[in-house]
Amino acid sequence: MNFHIVTLFPEAFTSYFNQSILKRAQDSGVISFYFYNPRDFTNDPHKRIDQKPYGGGPGMVIQAEPVIKAIAKAIGRKKKILVVWLTPGGKDFTNTQAHKFAAEYKDIVFICGRYEGIDARVKEVFSVTEVSIGQYVITGGELAAMVIVDAISRQVEGVLGDPDSVEENRIASHNVYTRPETFIYKKKKYSVPDVLLSGHHKEIEEWKKNKKT
Repeated sequence: MNFHIVTLFPEAFTSYFNQSILKRAQDSGVISFYFYNPRDFTNDPHKRIDQKPYGGGPGMVIQAEPVIKAIAKAIGRKKKILVVWLTPGGKDFTNTQAHKFAAEYKDIVFICGRYEGIDARVKEVFSVTEVSIGQYVITGGELAAMVIVDAISRQVEGVLGDPDSVEENRIASHNVYTRPETFIYKKKKYSVPDVLLSGHHKEIEEWKKNKKT
């Protein structure tokens, strides 16, 4: 799986993508990341890519042409590629989508907006899938891209060491426990639920089902 990310701040991804599971997946060649900064695709001598919005309003808007050129570079000659436009107005992202994207595509482009957004004419040039990670607004699309990339990566074979680690493929509770069986904090005793210590697999599975809701 190849993730192509159009962003003004590629360095924002370094700390998260270079840790733990995603780092191991990159080292083993299962997933790869490529970054495209619109500033590298402008003819402005000062690398400026934002201008005031037509129609008035606060803030600045990212110009269409540098973003278009960055996306075109990411797409290259690939015949099948998904272009994801990250926006609060998009369809809410789900784990079902993560599975679908991982199954159907080997290359995905993420367009990360900033400021007041990106000139909408980009969407006239490319067919995009508008996606949101929730009904709220954050400063830029970078965090949203990290969330979605993480969710998709978990669906790619070889990213997780154990296939059973994909929660939707098994009965998994949101509540988990490990050693010690009991500890005391501020004179109060905290213990692991007895059913998890019972060894009765059927009862344990039923407990997990009930704890999922």
